[in-house]
Amino acid sequence: MYDWSDEHRAIAQAVRRFVDERIRPVLDDLEHGNLPPYGVLRDFYRTFGLDELARERVARRLARDADEPRTESSPGDVAAQVLATIELCRVSPGLVTSLGVSTGLAAGTVLRLGTPAQIERWGRDLATLDAVGAWAITEPDSGSDALGGMRTTARRDGTGYVLNGQKTWITNGPFADVIVLYAKLDEGDGTEPRERRVLTFVLDRGLEGLEQSVPQRKMGQHSSPTGDVFLRDVRVGPERLLGESESAPGGGRVSARDTFVTERAGVAAMALGIIEECQRIAVAYASERVLWGQPIARYQLVQLKLAQMEVARINVRHLVFAHLERSAAGVTPSLAEASAMKLYAAQAACQVADDAIQVLGGNGYIADYRVEQLSRDARVLRIYAGTDEMQVVAIARDLIRD
Repeated sequence: MYDWSDEHRAIAQAVRRFVDERIRPVLDDLEHGNLPPYGVLRDFYRTFGLDELARERVARRLARDADEPRTESSPGDVAAQVLATIELCRVSPGLVTSLGVSTGLAAGTVLRLGTPAQIERWGRDLATLDAVGAWAITEPDSGSDALGGMRTTARRDGTGYVLNGQKTWITNGPFADVIVLYAKLDEGDGTEPRERRVLTFVLDRGLEGLEQSVPQRKMGQHSSPTGDVFLRDVRVGPERLLGESESAPGGGRVSARDTFVTERAGVAAMALGIIEECQRIAVAYASERVLWGQPIARYQLVQLKLAQMEVARINVRHLVFAHLERSAAGVTPSLAEASAMKLYAAQAACQVADDAIQVLGGNGYIADYRVEQLSRDARVLRIYAGTDEMQVVAIARDLIRD
């Protein structure tokens, strides 16, 4: 059965030290919006040499034969990424959201679909975090129907395109240097909007007609800035169309769906970090808090909550381990499998965080013990990368298909 190796545990301990020394002291500034997360994340990348590893990965991507399969990470890379995700999510899940969107979704899309020139221009800086990236697909009226209900348009204009529309709830949107953006091709031929081709563009901050909003106020994940992106007659050349072709293999709708799989599988690792930290805090508190002459951990109703936390921790850890085991074998989860992972793990994280607040009582409701923050941060796991309801749809469709 899969388990962490000694090397993995050493990595986890090193990341934990970084978290304790570099992140916890500034957590209040991150939480209250006084400190954008990118300096902390770049410090993390430099400390562990992740920026250099990313440069090497991009160099290999550019040097290899175009006919090779486009696998961007080795199994070892995946395990290390999962460990880092778990440890960072113990203290600030929002940091993982910002990092994952920039170096995972935005950089990954450019590295997977981009031409060598596009990878040179945008992919390297996104992968190394020298540039902050956003991945813009969601719109105000098409959250759960991201592809079918998309209204942002790309109209041909000579050899280039004119983009119009609005994207919302975009992670890193207010601060992004580079935005990977999805739009529907308006060919003026009467094709129903839902059936139009989806194209993927790369935009830079400051383009004429491109506006990035200030950060939105949110329930949780305050360390991950979120905002709107507005496009008013944004003119772009063909070099900004990923793959520089309207029919690029794996582009558009396929690219978006592939990214959904990556996102949803990653949520399980985020949930595990939240669960483990909430459980740690709850167990320590229950063992020390004395009521009616004995620690509250001796009372069965408290024990029930602690036991249920352990069940959730074991189950989510097994989901993460199964994903790592399959990754090592070169197996990518189906959309339904990734959706099942996300659905269960996100709900488990929310329940464990809520139970941790209940175990701590009044102390759980104030900020000092951090479980209230983790509870707020966990809640969006059931919304972004597809709501719980959309995960159910993806799973059910896979079960009943012919």
